[in-house]
Amino acid sequence: MHHIFKQGNKQKPVFLLLHGTGGDENSLLALAEIIDQEASVLSVRGNVLEHGMPRFFRRIAEGVFDMEDLAARTKELYEFLDEAATNYEFERKNVIAIGYSNGANIAANLLFEFEDALTGVILHHPMVPNRNVIIPTQHSKVFIAAGVNDPICPQHEATDLQTMLANAGADVTLEWESNGHQLTMSEVQKAKAWYEQSFA
Repeated sequence: MHHIFKQGNKQKPVFLLLHGTGGDENSLLALAEIIDQEASVLSVRGNVLEHGMPRFFRRIAEGVFDMEDLAARTKELYEFLDEAATNYEFERKNVIAIGYSNGANIAANLLFEFEDALTGVILHHPMVPNRNVIIPTQHSKVFIAAGVNDPICPQHEATDLQTMLANAGADVTLEWESNGHQLTMSEVQKAKAWYEQSFA
């Protein structure tokens, strides 16, 4: 997978950055700097193109996922993480995903598919990736930022995701923004405060 790796303080987590539709491996680098400039960064570009725009998995329509492709791409990303941990010599269990929109959805699906795939997850404007799965036991800490006026991700997507992950054992924090689907500095600052409280 196309990616950037930046070595940081080895005592800090590795941030797995997962962009939204049309983004790339550079899109969330500034966000990672804000949350913890000392953390290592593994920023990945999605392998799927939709009208020339990179994504992490295919969709049939807005909000309608190609479930077969989602499963295959989630496995691909999970295996890539294992390889990257070996290649870049970082602790595989010390990875925190930061995802926006499509990137948040595949990050959430890592938790839906694999037990303790990530130690922490910051999800900006996610949806429930799969409603027909038994989520494996999770010990992850999860931060969800959602918009009360988000036209792409209705409020119930965030509240359902919170409930499903909490029922699997995850420690979930949900923060609401008054904006739509855009990624705002306000929610990034909330994510930073959550991160510092949870992992500092």
